Amino acid sequence: MATKRDYYEILGIKKSATLDEIKKVYRELALRYHPDRVPYEQKKEAEEKFKDISEAYAVLSDSQKRALYDQYGHAGIDQRYAYEDIFKGADFSSVFQDLGEFGFGGGLFDEIFSDLGYDIFGGRGRQGGRSRRGRDLEITIDITLEEAAAGVEKTITVPRYEVCLNCSGSGAKPGTKKITCSQCRGSGRVVVSSGFFQLAQTCPRCRGEGSTIQTPCPECRGEGRTKVSRKIKVKVPPGVATGSHLRIRGEGEAGTAGHGDLYVIIEVMPHNIFQRHNNDILTEITISLTKAILGAEVEVPTLNGKVEMKIPAGTQSGRIFRLKEKGVPEVHGRSIGDELVKVNVRIPTHLSLQQRQLIEEFAKLSGEDINKESFTDKIKKAFK
Repeated sequence: MATKRDYYEILGIKKSATLDEIKKVYRELALRYHPDRVPYEQKKEAEEKFKDISEAYAVLSDSQKRALYDQYGHAGIDQRYAYEDIFKGADFSSVFQDLGEFGFGGGLFDEIFSDLGYDIFGGRGRQGGRSRRGRDLEITIDITLEEAAAGVEKTITVPRYEVCLNCSGSGAKPGTKKITCSQCRGSGRVVVSSGFFQLAQTCPRCRGEGSTIQTPCPECRGEGRTKVSRKIKVKVPPGVATGSHLRIRGEGEAGTAGHGDLYVIIEVMPHNIFQRHNNDILTEITISLTKAILGAEVEVPTLNGKVEMKIPAGTQSGRIFRLKEKGVPEVHGRSIGDELVKVNVRIPTHLSLQQRQLIEEFAKLSGEDINKESFTDKIKKAFK
């Protein structure tokens, strides 16, 4: 008799692994090695691995079984539980009681196999044809910073599938009808075996509809939907930022159980003079030396046009002034950000003789000796 592999080794986890870690690893392995997700030539090997990881999970996810296994190894499990008990009956349900409803209506197994079209062990699940809500759609739009601050209405073009008008969504040519599927007899499901599991799978012939089409609609080719482009108006509220999501209900694709939703992702384009920081905006202006010394009123750009801002006498280069509530409003709120204006003082690089004389006179009046040889100049002369 072959020696059984260590359950921890099978799942690739440490003995200190938490239940959440065990569930996460099991989900990944179960999806990777499910026999219906591998090429035909790998199915037998996948079934064995799938069986091993499911057995390991069934033991390690149950605190009582795990304690016995940690203490006595496989001997403790084999003596206490029969192989069938690990997966069936009361002992099997105890493995999944922390995952929700027993019967797999919302547990880990449903989460793993729902995308594959399975109901585990033929338990409670989808009956008959598939009733599905349409797919959600996502589209990104670009707006300016001014539009983000003030709000804007945009008209966007959305390509999507809608119910075929020619066949009213049936997929069958007008004047013809669907017939009951001969493979599943109208149930939409067929029972298949995969390893030690018995699975109820979506019928491959009718794709879970329970009926088939003999004469497809010429417009949609039996799909029941056609692709169209719709123009939709989107109201963007003031205060949105890059990454903001707008949800428009019912503007997604059509499905048998109604339309999905449309998600509009906002992308605020970079601005040439403003930078946004939360709801504040930052900008820079440059003023002359005389205005910085004497003070003045200067024009400052804002998101709503230019305004006059007072520059007090003696303003230093790099000083930041705040214009209250000239920024971006809070989304669905009452507060409005400010505009921060950084002032840069422009130093003249070329002076006329008269300008230089006036500056020198100003320096003398200020007690500065601009003609005094600096220490650096003395050093330079000494090494000439």
